[in-house]
Amino acid sequence: MFQAAHFRQHMTPLFETDSQPPSSEQLEDGAVLLHRFATPNALDLLSEVSRIAQVAPFRNMVTPGGYTMSVAMTNCGRVGWVSDSTGYRYDPIDPTTGKPWPAMPEAFLELAVASAAQAGFEGYDPDGCLINRYVPGAKLGLHQDRDEKDRWAPIVSVSLGLPAVFLWGGKRRSDPVRRLRLESGDIAVWGGPARFVYHGIAALKAGEHPLTGPTRINLTFRKVF
Repeated sequence: MFQAAHFRQHMTPLFETDSQPPSSEQLEDGAVLLHRFATPNALDLLSEVSRIAQVAPFRNMVTPGGYTMSVAMTNCGRVGWVSDSTGYRYDPIDPTTGKPWPAMPEAFLELAVASAAQAGFEGYDPDGCLINRYVPGAKLGLHQDRDEKDRWAPIVSVSLGLPAVFLWGGKRRSDPVRRLRLESGDIAVWGGPARFVYHGIAALKAGEHPLTGPTRINLTFRKVF
């Protein structure tokens, strides 16, 4: 289980060695990879993840086809993304607890707004944040995010912990796929003309990270309405 105590005890090595400044990489029109943009905020972000998970526990959701997802998920914000036998949807109520999702922490919102602006999307106001927890072998197949009514506002995806391979395709599932390495602190932002690019995460490799141990945490912000 992911716990705040782990990264508090192991935070020194990361900040002694990770001294590279932030940089940006243009993936295509409307899509930017912001390297190390979240690194200075990593501890605060992970502390908030731990707090949220105490209220809305991580769970492995089931797809409409009956497949249990390898990635464990929870949410915060005005609405949360959920999947079950009835389909995919956004819901203001956590179906596991029967209560509203935890409010989005100010640290989350500030980072999402700042990174969206850095990528050229000013005035970002995400409705929710899907929090994914990856363990070795967990993956997310190529997909498009189409459950949102706002089809222009960006997806803001923050990587924390173990490195991952980001699969970046095209507008068709059959388009060539690039394999991009995501390190802790990297943020991928895509919207506007790149909003419906197919993307995913390759199976996570085993490892140990100073902040998250054997796991990777991903924060995915969405403007739903």
